[in-house]
Amino acid sequence: MVMIAGFVAIVSLPLAVGMPATAQDANGVRVVDNRAVTDTHSILDVYSPSMNKVISNDILRPAAGGILPTLYLLNGALGNEDGVGWLNNSSIAEFFADKNVTVAMPIGGRFSFYTDWQRPDPVLGEYKWQTYLTEELPRAIEQTFGSTGRAGVAGLSMSGGPALDLAAQSPERFDAAASLSGCPAPSNPLATIGISAMIAGGLNNPFNMWGPPGSPAWRDHDPAVNVEKLRGTAVYVSASAGRPGPVDRIPVGAVPPFGGIAVEALVNYCTSLFVDALHRSGVPATISMRGTGAHTWPLFEDQLREAWTTTLGPAIVA
Repeated sequence: MVMIAGFVAIVSLPLAVGMPATAQDANGVRVVDNRAVTDTHSILDVYSPSMNKVISNDILRPAAGGILPTLYLLNGALGNEDGVGWLNNSSIAEFFADKNVTVAMPIGGRFSFYTDWQRPDPVLGEYKWQTYLTEELPRAIEQTFGSTGRAGVAGLSMSGGPALDLAAQSPERFDAAASLSGCPAPSNPLATIGISAMIAGGLNNPFNMWGPPGSPAWRDHDPAVNVEKLRGTAVYVSASAGRPGPVDRIPVGAVPPFGGIAVEALVNYCTSLFVDALHRSGVPATISMRGTGAHTWPLFEDQLREAWTTTLGPAIVA
């Protein structure tokens, strides 16, 4: 299953919270650089002690700045390492320009499922993305920009299910979570096969993540199995039946995205398992199961806008 998803103001922000950009906290997290791209977009380079490397993060903030809640917005299968991500493939920069939120988008984590892998991978190296997203990056955000303490996490395609898993694993960190055309039931046999095939397709060993299929960690990181851990978290989940529709904005006469059609149908099945778990448990959520949409960036953006309006924004913005 290839689940193909003002200069002065910014420079002065670290000083405003009393910590220079190169300072290191007691846990070893260090902000290496914070460079402005526009008055609402900067790139924050953070040293991750758990992965022993510097990770760049796209940051969106309103030009007015301020102490804001944080939305951790995850990219798709290749982690935007190939330039395919939220900023280049959607208009979210404009959407969030007037929103009172810091949007943090890590660059990296291809095939990671944004989790802590049990073993280093010969190709991917040490993967401790859960630690980075729940502990290290939040500290860097707080050091550099400040935070209200409210936060949400959202992901698309590969990162959709993991966004819900991160919220289930760290309810004290995330007040809201959204899965956009993702797979929030990874221990289902069909989903396990698809996820393993996807990771292996990048010449990586999928068993370095949560062990062989059927290992306990696959269930430990399955939002459908651990749906009760999301009680009290504002949850949004969405997927489509896979049929192309107006939301995809496919030009007239263009070849249909057959790969996206198949992928969306598969994530629709996986998402339906999570929705069934929500209904059985009575855990409240905003559910948006759509009739059309073919795993395209216009679909993901439409889902994100809906997720922000209905769920993420109301939960984290005062």
